[in-house]
Amino acid sequence: MEGEQFEGRGSMGTGEKLSKNEIFDLMSSQRRRYVIHYCKRTGEAVTLSDLAEQVAAWEQDKKIEELTSGQRKTVYTSLQQTHIPRLERAGVLTESNGVIELTDEIDEISIYLDFVPENSIPWSIYYLGLSSLAFVVMAALWIDLLPTDPVPTLVYPTLIVGIMLISASCHAYLNHKQNLENFEKPP
Repeated sequence: MEGEQFEGRGSMGTGEKLSKNEIFDLMSSQRRRYVIHYCKRTGEAVTLSDLAEQVAAWEQDKKIEELTSGQRKTVYTSLQQTHIPRLERAGVLTESNGVIELTDEIDEISIYLDFVPENSIPWSIYYLGLSSLAFVVMAALWIDLLPTDPVPTLVYPTLIVGIMLISASCHAYLNHKQNLENFEKPP
């Protein structure tokens, strides 16, 4: 929904809520996504210099030790002058004396940062198919198409519920595993 709002300070820093468009605009920069990923992965306040080194390393696809001072400085300056202030105005993080910390507002936009593998089947389609199968089995039980003489009638619904439980458990596990902060380098 285009008009859907999220808690935050909005792009003007006025205390208004962030709209979906503002969130997508905020996350349109790979450098800002790297900032958020590093801060979430660290789980605590970080220094601007450490953050700049890691972002530069990801951008250059190098180890931190292999970076030149120019590569570090370019990212440091960009973060200091552009990206950190932008994220701070949106209420996503705070910066004080070169120390950066995420705010609770990050939880409101984290759903937009989740990683979904390219070839995965959407879970909504999976559950639609599973529900359709369950409906067919239940309908077959109602019209006596499935054998119930050697097999107790409750075996079929029990199997369906078991499959749903296993599917939901896998879904929850994969969602946790695919949270961005669980990746060393953002995808």
